[in-house]
Amino acid sequence: MAYVNVPNDLSKIKTKIAFNLTKRQLICFGIAAIIGIPSYLFTRAAIGNTGSMLLMIALMLPCFFFAMYERDGLPFEKVLRNIIRSKFLWPRTRPYRTQNFYAYLNHAGKEVQRHGKTNQTPSHSRNKQKA
Repeated sequence: MAYVNVPNDLSKIKTKIAFNLTKRQLICFGIAAIIGIPSYLFTRAAIGNTGSMLLMIALMLPCFFFAMYERDGLPFEKVLRNIIRSKFLWPRTRPYRTQNFYAYLNHAGKEVQRHGKTNQTPSHSRNKQKA
């Protein structure tokens, strides 16, 4: 009996528009063609076919990268934005500070022993002495 594999997470499936490409990929490839083809045609006479082709590839490569790169479901510009935020815009060290209740109890216990009072903390004893 024939069966079809169904993926577990349907949210990862992207709609394909034409040539089995997503809208984002079509737009980026179109931009690459708009940049690359004229650069090849206009520089072919000046630097030759090989140089012109390498220049065209170098100009089109970033567009291909933007179209195809995806990490953890995020496109490249969002990944780049997160890297810039974490490296340059936000502080590097974020110290985790807790309020150690046991250290406070230990400190208060030493204060009580130093003043010789068992039921009152030093702050209470100071307030009563002033009154």
